[in-house]
Amino acid sequence: MTQVFDAKGELIPVTVIQAGPCTVVQTKTGDTDGYVALQLGFGERKPQRVSKAYRNHCVKAGKGVFAALREFIPGEGQTFAVGQEIKVEEVFKAGDRIDVSGTTKGRGYAGVIKRHGFSGFPGSHGTHEYFRHGGSIGNRSYPGRVFKGKRMAGQYGNERVTTINLEVIAVRADEHLLLVRGCVPGTRNGLLTIQPAVKAVRRG
Repeated sequence: MTQVFDAKGELIPVTVIQAGPCTVVQTKTGDTDGYVALQLGFGERKPQRVSKAYRNHCVKAGKGVFAALREFIPGEGQTFAVGQEIKVEEVFKAGDRIDVSGTTKGRGYAGVIKRHGFSGFPGSHGTHEYFRHGGSIGNRSYPGRVFKGKRMAGQYGNERVTTINLEVIAVRADEHLLLVRGCVPGTRNGLLTIQPAVKAVRRG
């Protein structure tokens, strides 16, 4: 993340995303595959580090071996050819609303304070070796069990998350960069999927 100034001089926190160029690797149709989709390749990978099947599949596009392949549903009436490059400035412009999906940072097995934001117990007044626990999880004879969904310790992070309605602040076509207001899921250099916002709502 970094910061940029807009035309009014307002300081805006942004995330800089390398968004392309993406290459069309395969076009799927209802006749051949049972559904309509566009398979795009992004990034670079050494040919010797992938399987022969994956390598031969990528080579059909004539752009080398890609680090990642993802499928998208093309717009109505849009046609694409294998090997065609799709650039960020052709899809997004400043002011657009987008949904960004990624895998969040894995934090391992975490307690209720880190995982759910519990307050914990007082540091004095008789509290003895019970500072970061979750407290009671139910009653006695009734219901006689712990309700499903009870917030407890467990695996935290490393899950698919979508942040919706993020605003595109700027598109830097010469560098294939997308500047998005706010933060996005995942680690630095993580892989993201960017799509036009499904529930586009203007804020403020």
